[in-house]
Amino acid sequence: MNNSEKINLNYQVKTSSDSRISIIFLHGFTGSSNDWLPFFNKLTAPATLIAVDLPGHGKNYSSTLLDYYNSEFIVKEIDSIINNFCIGKVILAGYSMGGRAALTYICSHHEKIRGIILESSTAGLEDPGQKKERIEQDSNLAEFIEHNSIETFIDYWLNLPLLKSQKKLDKKILGEIRTTKLLNNRIGLANALRGFGTGSMKNLWPELKKIICPSLLITGNLDDKFTAINRRMNKEIKNSTHLIIENCGHNTHLERPEVFVSLLNSFINQFI
Repeated sequence: MNNSEKINLNYQVKTSSDSRISIIFLHGFTGSSNDWLPFFNKLTAPATLIAVDLPGHGKNYSSTLLDYYNSEFIVKEIDSIINNFCIGKVILAGYSMGGRAALTYICSHHEKIRGIILESSTAGLEDPGQKKERIEQDSNLAEFIEHNSIETFIDYWLNLPLLKSQKKLDKKILGEIRTTKLLNNRIGLANALRGFGTGSMKNLWPELKKIICPSLLITGNLDDKFTAINRRMNKEIKNSTHLIIENCGHNTHLERPEVFVSLLNSFINQFI
């Protein structure tokens, strides 16, 4: 790693004077810490709330070095945030890529986490052939990002079949989502795929049995792929609950925010 670059992840914090728990929120690919801010005032527990910009996203500096995008860097940065800013019991909450980051952290630092919330996430790929194929796909997509405008890529991304259920949202909301995603950096997004794409992340399926804290898995009923993955994860994680939100797809907190925050409050309040 080039030590001339001193890079730390950007984050946003909301504190409570009577905070007894801390919750770290991790966004999905093409998102940012801003995605979680609308929920901060809707959570009822007295807590320190921290939303993190994952590598290559939000206000982070977009290095050309992949060392600043891999799982080791992400784990180190989450650990630093926990050590320096968290009060009381620590809960991780992650959506999609952010869920993979949360899982990666807890599998190596399970003693520091008292609860975990995973929305539409996965424990990775087990088959070496599938991993190789996914790495190639992510590499091709990274090159597409680098050789096109950010507008072209975001429009491509928002039209993926995985996100088709979002089309039912109000046009104003869809426009705001697109505008926010356009603030990301092409180099950062491309390297985020190379450094921490689904193919690049460690296969965590054998590690799931080590997670013993209360765990909440959330998926949308229109997202068949990730609902099936989370049904299996629910069987592997000892103290987990898998809840399926009706009439939504991959991004449940965007498509059904009221239901999503209700599930979060029910889960989080058990730690008070």
